[in-house]
Amino acid sequence: MKTIIEPFKIKMVEQIKMTTRQERQRYLEEAGYNLFLVKAENVLIDLLTDSGTAAMSAEQWAAAMRGDEAYAGSRSFERFEAVVRDIFGFKHIIPTHQGRAAERILFSVMCKKGDIVPNNTHFDTTRANIEYLGAEAVDLVIPEGRQPSLLHPFKGNMDTTALRELIARLHPRRIPLGMITITNNSGGGQPVSMANIREVKQILSQYNIPLYIDACRFAENAYFIKLREEGYSNRSVKEIAREMFSYADGCTFSAKKDGLANIGGFLATNNDVLAQQEKDLLILTEGFPTYGGLAGRDLDAIAVGLEEVLHEDYLQYRIVSTRYLGDHIAREGVPIVQPPGGHAIYIDARGFLPHIPPNQFPGQALVAELYLEAGIRSVEIGSVMFGRIDKETGEEHFAPMELVRLAIPRRVYTQSHIDYVVEAIIEVFKRRESIRGFKIVYQAPFLRHFTARFEPV
Repeated sequence: MKTIIEPFKIKMVEQIKMTTRQERQRYLEEAGYNLFLVKAENVLIDLLTDSGTAAMSAEQWAAAMRGDEAYAGSRSFERFEAVVRDIFGFKHIIPTHQGRAAERILFSVMCKKGDIVPNNTHFDTTRANIEYLGAEAVDLVIPEGRQPSLLHPFKGNMDTTALRELIARLHPRRIPLGMITITNNSGGGQPVSMANIREVKQILSQYNIPLYIDACRFAENAYFIKLREEGYSNRSVKEIAREMFSYADGCTFSAKKDGLANIGGFLATNNDVLAQQEKDLLILTEGFPTYGGLAGRDLDAIAVGLEEVLHEDYLQYRIVSTRYLGDHIAREGVPIVQPPGGHAIYIDARGFLPHIPPNQFPGQALVAELYLEAGIRSVEIGSVMFGRIDKETGEEHFAPMELVRLAIPRRVYTQSHIDYVVEAIIEVFKRRESIRGFKIVYQAPFLRHFTARFEPV
């Protein structure tokens, strides 16, 4: 069959509030042209993030009803722990309220001022949690991963030559851990190959540096390996996932992505000493180690979601439907990160708006224009999110790529919604030369993109 249908039926609907262009102009101005600050009720198609925005299944809602809300040692935690250990294989499973809490605990225990943490590409909260401790987050994605239009099956791979050179320049004691993000969110949702994970592990092991995986979209990454890497086409996605994690010493995970849940996450490790330190910190800031800031019903919903996300009919639909959006706008000349990723389409804002310089934030300009045109909320993944201001000179250092991410919530929108998005993007593209840039009028010292306010140039 040529048509890949949604492998689910709609059982409940939520009304979308329709807005006019004039209304959206007012909402934008009130929000300081920051889509994070626009009320969700005033958004028609919300592609801001795929984090926590999935539609849960009937089985997940049924599991939530049996949630055991005991403070310690609940049956919900036992079910959650069993599923996580079966898929991920780690010895210690520590639940958290979401992925950034796992990151904060991990780095608080393992990192100190002056440390270096290499990754293919750190995402925003990962980088912020490292830098908050006075350590440095270093991105080592392969050169192909920095070229939006270039086709490569695994553009999320870490540059292993650069990793060796980094370790050679530094004392290994300055590198408390290495990380790999799967899929590489900041780089266009691009997958990482099994061979690359294996090689990174071999390099780090020579210096007794542990490898941790940011596993938010592990199922999508495993499915890409099945599709694209030699020797894996006949392996199940679950088997591929187990092999990926067999090369790691631990992981952080946001269940708001490939857990198909609206909240939750966990930190996992094989190290007994670290696990005890992490649980002690968890009790201080999150909760007891058998609930970690979550209700029992959340733990049960995640346990079911982790099993459902490995269904290959779902993953086929997920990858194909995302590619559908990318292929249709690319066919009309819209520059995107190629090939399309698993959870989102990334528009190359620098190529879309070449007349807007980096200091006027072309990605933010495109985000605002898409909302104004059609009520579509997306997010800038460029110099607003990853730009840096030199503390000594005040000079702005811009991101290597200026992207706009259209993150597709799981099991939420139909093809007609995506067709509407396609039409809106093409319409904006036709009049792109009239779009103006922005300047920042307020920014926070960390994670400025969440709360920054802008004015048109």
